[in-house]
Amino acid sequence: MATEEKYVPNAFDAEFDDFWDKVSCFAANSFPFAERCAFVLKAKDCNRSTNVLPYMRIMACDLNCVNEFEQVIVLALFMALCYGILVLLIHVCHKYYSPALKAVSRFLRMNEHVAGVTLLAFGNSSADLFSNLAGVKANVPVFANSLAAALFVSMVSGGLICYTSPFKMNAYESVRDILFLIFGSMLLQYFLATKAHVPETTFAVMLLVYIFYILVNVADVYLIRRALKTTNAQIDALLEGEMTAEKRKRLSVLEKNQVIYSRDMEVEIFERTNSGPNINKMRYTTLRMGRSTRISINKKATRNVLHNRALGKNWGLFKDFIIALRPITCEEWRRANIIQRAFKLTQIPAVIICSIYIPLVDYELDKHGWNKLLNCIQVMLNPAMSIMAIKALLSSRGDSLWYVAMGEEFMYAVYSLPITVPIAVFMFFQSRTDVPPFYHSVFTVMNLTGSMFTIFICATEIDKVLEVIGHILKVEDDFMGATVKACTGSLGPLIANVAMALHGYPKMAYASAIGGPFFTIVVSASTVMHVKNLFGLPVSEANQTGNYGLNAFIFLNLGLFSTLLWSTTLGFFARRSVGIFCIVFYCIYLLFAILIHRKIIHSFSMDLPIKAAFGDI
Repeated sequence: MATEEKYVPNAFDAEFDDFWDKVSCFAANSFPFAERCAFVLKAKDCNRSTNVLPYMRIMACDLNCVNEFEQVIVLALFMALCYGILVLLIHVCHKYYSPALKAVSRFLRMNEHVAGVTLLAFGNSSADLFSNLAGVKANVPVFANSLAAALFVSMVSGGLICYTSPFKMNAYESVRDILFLIFGSMLLQYFLATKAHVPETTFAVMLLVYIFYILVNVADVYLIRRALKTTNAQIDALLEGEMTAEKRKRLSVLEKNQVIYSRDMEVEIFERTNSGPNINKMRYTTLRMGRSTRISINKKATRNVLHNRALGKNWGLFKDFIIALRPITCEEWRRANIIQRAFKLTQIPAVIICSIYIPLVDYELDKHGWNKLLNCIQVMLNPAMSIMAIKALLSSRGDSLWYVAMGEEFMYAVYSLPITVPIAVFMFFQSRTDVPPFYHSVFTVMNLTGSMFTIFICATEIDKVLEVIGHILKVEDDFMGATVKACTGSLGPLIANVAMALHGYPKMAYASAIGGPFFTIVVSASTVMHVKNLFGLPVSEANQTGNYGLNAFIFLNLGLFSTLLWSTTLGFFARRSVGIFCIVFYCIYLLFAILIHRKIIHSFSMDLPIKAAFGDI
């Protein structure tokens, strides 16, 4: 009787031991439609790469696509979902995020420029940092994608700010920020080009550059305020005694300096005179920039406008609650045309979600947005929902989706209730419905964090949907990262900046359009490279710039140099024509990227050396 030969596993078999742990979820697109569901259910990347909804599982299993036609229909549904998410993103930025930023900037006594390069820039760009760190092990050209995102924000976002809200730029500050951005991009490109593998000291150098940049902006505000104080003292000294011709001449010079120094010393809360530009007129682009009078908000007046001690503490409690959750008012519906009504109908889910989750603090509104019953509920719901969602996203593993893990992480949200419930009860018995309590400004923290979390989820979800569509349509990852994903990943900064400009703060918005890309390149890209080094992953110019990185690098610096040119030529007046120029410039970049993708022209990157399969050739 012949003995059975025992099979000995080899190295090739070991590759399949962790196959389902390593295989990409998008590999399912190479299988027949009937086999894709089984693949998606086994591949752990389909769970790890899920942000909110598992699109590959929905397509392959839940909707059971069996042919190309059904797949196109599902992709159209995904695009409709993107539109709904975009509506939510616009609503959050316009109604919640912008008022919170104004309030925090006012509280910290920042001027518009410093608030733009710190609070607004960090809030807009930190989401990109966290998303890159979450996928640090992926083979993605981080530097190329950061350059493409920086180009989109600086050109498209900056261009839309100039077009919708023409303004007089801060001359010295804007030139300084643009030069810092040029220096940061060139420095990181130098480190990549001169080293075969980027050393860990690169991260320390780039971090010091960003810290120095922030210190320069803060020191600039301090010196301006010190100069203003000295100028005021000199003016007071000249006004004493007899006025001579020499004193009048000196006083005139000091008063001019006083106007310059006192311009935009601190962020003020201004009334919004209109909702935006009237772009229906064809002459809007050629109209000359007009002067707009900015009227400061009387916070005390808007706070006490409805206060009436003759009424009870809970008068109109449920009426205010229902009105706050109302997505559309009758007056808005009556004035709107058919297109505006369709938009308002699509906005209903976004309005209801935000009204329940995010507390509103807006000094322009009556009672500053205070709603007694709703705010008491939000004190309990906002922390609990945030903790539960974040903990589920962080703790979910490849063998389960995040909402499955939420069942296990539910108790962490419950643990917050013993703290928040007594606070909510205290608020209910202590406060009135017709006037906000003295601690109402504390809700700005939940407003800001809730808005930033919602913006992050919306922006990354749109990015995930388009990533799925790109892989199904077999578009290469490098091209998607340099074009589509650079735009979708920067939708948050784009909408937030334009919303701030429409609120009457174009200087803050434009400062963020330069400070945000500086953070993306100097901090985000270098941090991800540093973490890759810690994990032992190779970091070099070839794998960080890809096929489109140098193209984005050259266009970014050309765009920044052209910004320096037009700003100095036009006396730092950001005109509407400049906004069109910036957007057209980015369209030229997209044209180059498309031509490179179609292999009609060659990219600026060098060709990889060809290696022979056997021997030398």
